Amino acid sequence: MKRLQNLNTNIGTTTATVLNIQRMSTEDGPGLRTTVFFKGCGLRCAWCHNPESISPYPEVQWLEARCIGCGTCVKACPLGAVAADGRGIHIDRSLCDGCGACARECPATAMELLGEEWSMDRLVAEVVKDRSYILNSDGGGITASGGDPLVQAPFVAEFFRRCREEGFHTALDTCGFIGTPSLERVMPHTDLVLFDLKLSDGAGHKLHTGHSNSKILENLVHVRDYIESHERPELWIRTPVIPGATDTEENIAALAHVIEGLLNGAVSRWELCAFNNLCRDKYRRLGIEWEYRDAQLLDAALMERLANVARDSVTRPEIVRWSGATAGEQAAGDGQREKKTAATHLVKGCG
Repeated sequence: MKRLQNLNTNIGTTTATVLNIQRMSTEDGPGLRTTVFFKGCGLRCAWCHNPESISPYPEVQWLEARCIGCGTCVKACPLGAVAADGRGIHIDRSLCDGCGACARECPATAMELLGEEWSMDRLVAEVVKDRSYILNSDGGGITASGGDPLVQAPFVAEFFRRCREEGFHTALDTCGFIGTPSLERVMPHTDLVLFDLKLSDGAGHKLHTGHSNSKILENLVHVRDYIESHERPELWIRTPVIPGATDTEENIAALAHVIEGLLNGAVSRWELCAFNNLCRDKYRRLGIEWEYRDAQLLDAALMERLANVARDSVTRPEIVRWSGATAGEQAAGDGQREKKTAATHLVKGCG
């Protein structure tokens, strides 16, 4: 009950649970951007690159390389959720409530709290610090990512409103699995929607993410209708290319059919994002078995082949791009690749 009450408190315009603020990002919209990663997501994608962003609550992780073995964290935990033995520190997730006492007391910063409550004024003041490089960047701005920022839609709507008052371009990165009123609340203050489309098949989508794609497609149509009636925001579609799940020509062709059939030319960019395997340690530190822990990077040739399927299946092939690190880092062929080095901390937009 305590956690539910805390969550309900955070879903407002006063405070939000923020995972991280990433500056100088080139992967979350046009230009140089400051990306705010909000906690919470309704999907449970098997390949999620940021598992620490799924829960809306703060979580603690132990960073083994920093630990000096002093045991301060064990003594600091009021719930007895932290223990130590010859193999290191262990966190009982069934007891831990994310209070952060262990992280605050740890002298080596080996205990890290994932998720912090931010007030609106504090967060706006923080991103305003980046005004000089953002406004001098071609199309740069502020991106709300996650998780899915729409889990905290009232706060994000007001945050975007104030960011635009400061002259910033705003981008919303969403998986689309949210109540439509949450989407409606944020759209008037959004200049760009980065919308994930993973699988066209509803059953396959449920298998890999925990839910069917019916609500996602419903919200995608809502975005289209809003764009048609307001001539904004811009819409980018992003598809994670995941081995054994989304990486087939049939899936890409089917997603192209969705884009062509539902969106009436509203999409200005469709990006295929190559699987990133650099998040293995995140799962280990959170005590989660990762289905893709042994999966390798995809070949550039495969990415280019899937991109060609996409180009051949839409009326405007110039909107198709692909991005991400690949095995061997082979050349992309026709120059329509958006090469992005995989980050070891937060990787968003495709996953």
